[in-house]
Amino acid sequence: MTRTLPCLFALLLPATLAAAETVAPPSGYAAAKRRADHDEAALPAALADAMRQAQSAALDEGVAACAMPQADTRAFVIVVELGADGRIAASWREGDTPLAVCVEKFLRGRPLPAPPQAPLYLSYELSFVP
Repeated sequence: MTRTLPCLFALLLPATLAAAETVAPPSGYAAAKRRADHDEAALPAALADAMRQAQSAALDEGVAACAMPQADTRAFVIVVELGADGRIAASWREGDTPLAVCVEKFLRGRPLPAPPQAPLYLSYELSFVP
C-alpha cells in the first residue's frame, strides 16, 4: 500500500501559500492603493459604473458633512476594503488634512453596494479646483 498524502500535501502547499498571499491584507496605503487599482480595473464595465456612482454619492455626502469654513483643500486619497455586505472593513488614507480625516471617518460608516467578491478594494481620489 502506497501513501500519497505527502505528495498531495506537497502539491497543495504552494497553492495554499499563494492563496494566503493574495488574501493577506495590505501592509499600508501604497499596497492598498495598488490592490484598489487592480480590483477597479478588473470590474465589468456595468458594475464599475454602478460602483463609481455609489462612491460619488457617498463622497458628495461625506464632503458636505465635513465641510468647514476655510477648509484645507489639499488633495487626498482614501482606499477602502469592502466586505461581502458592502460595509467598509478597513481604510487607508494619503493626506492628513482635517477634511481628509473627517471624510475617511464618514465613509467608514457609509456602506456601498455589496461587491461580487470580497474583499474588494476601491479608492476615492479627491482634489479641488479653485
